[in-house]
Parts: sequence; C-alpha cells; structure tokens
Amino acid sequence: MNDCVQFYSRILTEPTVFKAEFSIWKSKWLKEESRPNTAIEGLDNCNILLFPNIWKLLQVLATIPMSTATPERTFSSLKRLKTYLRNSTGETRLNGLALMSIHREINVDPEEVLNRFAKQSRRMMLI
Repeated sequence: MNDCVQFYSRILTEPTVFKAEFSIWKSKWLKEESRPNTAIEGLDNCNILLFPNIWKLLQVLATIPMSTATPERTFSSLKRLKTYLRNSTGETRLNGLALMSIHREINVDPEEVLNRFAKQSRRMMLI
C-alpha cells in the first residue's frame, strides 16, 4: 500500500489519510452483499466527498487498458484503412472510416444515410 501511495501521491488529494480512507472503504464493502465487480461500478458507488483518494484511484484504474489488444486492434484497423492510395485522406474522413471499421456490428440504414446526405447543402459549386 505504501508503494501505491508513493507512486500516485501527485494525484491523490490527501495522501496522508489514504490508509484510513482505504480501511473505511474496505469495511464498507465487507458489510455489503453485492460488491462492485469493475472499476466503473466502484466509481458509481464511491462518494467523492467521503473517499476522494479512492475515487481518484478508481478513476485511474478505469482508464488504464488491461491489455494491449485494443490499441493493437486499432492500429491494425488504421493500417488497413490508410493504404498508399488513401494517404491524402483528411483526418475527419479517416476518423469516420476508422469508427465504421471498428464498430462493424452497428447496423446502418442506407436510406437514412441518403436522406441525411440529401438534406445537406452542397459544398461544391457546379459551373
């Protein structure tokens, strides 16, 4: 626990009272029947006024990836999208293509896409 306090001392609001705060947090959950299973559930059940240090550590825990699989999958998706033919693709379009590639399970209605596109004003002047 001392290593944790020392490592995260810059982000903890009150590093000196962390041990006491952790003891209270731990005893709180020993009395409960249902405990949080994830850092997000822990954050949802953490009162920031009573447990500011615990809240901060749970916030860090919730944002740190547990493996490199997600970033690696993202990079391989970008590699597939950004071929030499599409090297001049703008950032907005590349973001859209990446989101479409990563979130393939989302169903998109082609009619709705066409309707939205038709409602937009033209960007190019026809001469």
